Order: sequence, then structure tokens, then C-alpha cells
Amino acid sequence: MRPPVVTAWHDAEALAEAVAARLVTRLVTTQADRGHAGVVLTGGGVGIAALAALARSPSRDSLDWSALEVWWGDERFLPRDDADRNDVQARRALLDHVPVDPRRVHPMPAAEAGPGDVHAAAAAYAQELAEHADLEAHAPLPHLDVALLGVGEDGHVASLFPHSPALHDSRTVVGVEASPKPPPRRVSLTLRTIQSADEVWLVAAGRAKAAAVALALGGAGPLSTPAAAARGRLETCWLLDRAAAAALPREIIRPV
Repeated sequence: MRPPVVTAWHDAEALAEAVAARLVTRLVTTQADRGHAGVVLTGGGVGIAALAALARSPSRDSLDWSALEVWWGDERFLPRDDADRNDVQARRALLDHVPVDPRRVHPMPAAEAGPGDVHAAAAAYAQELAEHADLEAHAPLPHLDVALLGVGEDGHVASLFPHSPALHDSRTVVGVEASPKPPPRRVSLTLRTIQSADEVWLVAAGRAKAAAVALALGGAGPLSTPAAAARGRLETCWLLDRAAAAALPREIIRPV
């Protein structure tokens, strides 16, 4: 497995613009090669800022939105229109502004009337992934070209938190009932699914993320720092601003 590639930009705004530009380039290239592409979106401040930057960019028109499959890495198990849901934020930032095929957008299940069953929601999303499986991969998963992931201050990715039993789960999607961050109930891709993506891009901004970034890239174990295990099949990219990269050795950071 290739070592991670680490790049740092001046600030969070420059980082978001760079992620947007890179994502268009990667997906356009994939569509040229295979005719379609699959992306896993993330939430969080810089993740949504990158989607908004893509919506503003003229380069968005180079992408065939009708041939893009859109998935999510995790979701807060909240009502469908709740503003805290990642898919609601992604729609407002990007998806409502581009000609994406609604049949190719795959939000995670929402909590409707009553408490709902987060584990049934996870199973339903696993089934949806399986229904779009890449037959050549011999796994119940679609071809995921890029998985975008935010990184928490505690080193979590998606809704896989340190020391969570979900880190050992062999399924493709898992229900989370006791997230240390509100809301407590979430649906998340597992490490197995994240690691099936061709490329995993970990995006982080701000000095509060610096310690977690340094741990993940410094050899920490996935149980204490789940981001350390978020690796792509072909490539793993850490896309940071200078504040998030502040605790890293300078020699491992690729110049912009």
C-alpha cells in the first residue's frame, strides 16, 4: 500500500477551493476512462465548504453529473429535512445547483416519526450499496472512486469514533447508538467500506485538528485514532490547511 500523500494550503478557504478543483479533475478523468464515477461525500465545515466551492466553479460544467453516483460516508440519524443532516447540507451547497440524476444520489435513511431503528437504517443502506455492486470487485459494494472524509479532533472519521465497537465491524454499514458527539444515533460506513475506495481523501482544517492529524500520520493505532486506518486501495491523500498540518514534520508535506 502506498504511503499517504500530504498537502497543506495556506488556510481553510484555499483548502476548500483546492479540494473542489481536485475532485472535478479526478471525476472527469474517471468518467473519460470508464463512463461513470462514484464519490462518497462528507459533512463538516471544510467538507461542505469544498462542495460550495465546486458549485461556484466554472469547472463544474466539465463533469457529467448524470453519470455520477453520490454516496455518503455517514449521517446523523435525524428527520429527513433536518438542517444538521449531511445530505441536506450537501444539497444546499452543491447538489441542488447541478444537473445530477436524482436516481444516482443515495442519501442514508432518515429518522422519521418515532424513535426509528438506526440498525435497520444501516442494513437498508448496506442493501442499497449491494444493489449497485461492482460485479468485478466480488464484493457487495459499488465502485467508489473517491471517498471524502473529514477528521475529528479526536481522530474519528465518518462516525467511527475511538474505541468504538464499530471499528471491528465486518459489515459494510453500521448503526451507531452512542456517538460521543450529538446526535448520539448515526449511520456510518465501516472501515471495510472506506478501504474499498480507490482513493481516500482526508480533509482537515484548523489547529484543533493538528494533534489528531499528527497521530494518524505518526503511526497511531486505528483503535485510538480511527483516521489512521482510513486508507484507499490505490491512494490516500491528506488535504490540510497549515494550521491542521502544524504538528507534522515539514519533510512529509508536499509543496502546493
